[in-house]
This record gives sequence, C-alpha cells and structure tokens, in this order.
Amino acid sequence: MHLHPCNKYFFIKSTLLVLITAMLVACTHQEIKKETGLDKLMKGNQRFASLRPTHPNEDQKHMLEESKAQHPFAVVVCCSDSRVAPELIFDQGIGDLFVIRTAGNIIGGLELGSIEYAVEHFKCKLIVVLGHENCGAIKAFIDHDEAPGHIKEIIDSITKESEIKAISINDKDRLDHSVIANTIHVSKQISAQSSLIKEKIDNKQLQIVASRYDLNDFKVSILKY
Repeated sequence: MHLHPCNKYFFIKSTLLVLITAMLVACTHQEIKKETGLDKLMKGNQRFASLRPTHPNEDQKHMLEESKAQHPFAVVVCCSDSRVAPELIFDQGIGDLFVIRTAGNIIGGLELGSIEYAVEHFKCKLIVVLGHENCGAIKAFIDHDEAPGHIKEIIDSITKESEIKAISINDKDRLDHSVIANTIHVSKQISAQSSLIKEKIDNKQLQIVASRYDLNDFKVSILKY
C-alpha cells in the first residue's frame, strides 16, 4: 500500500501518539499497582503532619456503601491515648482501618483474635503497630507508679517484655527507648503467638510494621528491628 506523503506523515504521527498514550497509561497503571497499604498510610500521615488532610471516604455515598460491608486495607494496633487517633493521624476515612486500641498497645488473646479476624475475613495485608511519644502506660512502668485495680495488669505486662528489660535504668532517653522497645515487642508478639498470622507472613501475604508517632511534629516513623 502506497500512502501520499501527507497521509504518511499523519499516519506516523497518529501511530506515535497511540504508542505514547499506551506507554503513559501503562506507567500510570504500574504506579497505582505499586502503591502498598503502607504507602497509602504514610502519604496520609504526610498530609496530616503538614496540616493538609483530605479526610477521604467520609461522604454519604461511601458511608452508605460501607454500611453493607466493610473493606479495611490495614489493621492498626495502637494505644488508647486520646491524642493518637489512627484515622486522623493517617488521614483515612470510614471503613479504611481496622483498629485495636489498648493502653500501652498491650495485646492478649482477645486482641490477637481481633487481628486474626481482620486478616482472615477482610484479607488485610498490613498490620501496623503504632507506639507513640510520651506514652503514659510506659511512663507509669518507668516511674514505678502504684497501679490500682486492673491497671496493674498493664504495668505487669510491660514489665515482662524482654525488649524493655534490655534497656538500662540509667538510660537518659529511657522513656522513648522503652516506647520503641514496647512497639517492637508487640510486633514480634503478634506473629509469635498467632500461627495464622505467621503463616501469612511466611507466604508473603501479610506484613507487620512497627512504628512510632511523634506528638510534637505529628509524624509517624517506621521502626527497624
């Protein structure tokens, strides 16, 4: 087939345009595909820390959809501290996070069961343990506060954590180091005490991340261990 020079020019131009568009679509699709649940949370925290939250998934349509079935993409295990609200800190909305909160992030059988429920039934692929600066439960442990009633159980649980025991009582940053140690302990405890969760981690179907929230700059940092 012979094309007129003008038609040939437009044919080549159109073909190039189609190829470029296809490449852009493929790249965009790849970028979207690469974003993990952790990426989503950290981007949300960046918005929150910069005082530019978008408050996603709070419109009437979304909330009515979620009333039929929830679809959280991550489990967050964190402290009950009133200043540490995961949905706000990570700038997420209704139905995005499955949250378990106890003083000092302490977990037992009931909390583990709740985490397993989210992982098994909602197919959550991410568990984030979120410790925070100046945690009252950790501070009570360090100060040897007399704890009445069942509050003593929280202090006793923290006292038994091997990562906490490894920190010197003379450490000038003992409180913050203990917060980090506690968060890492809970992260390890979840996989150590749940065969269901450990199996999914071993099969690369689930990730557990330890993190720390700073009350002063509003940022979440990922802890390495």
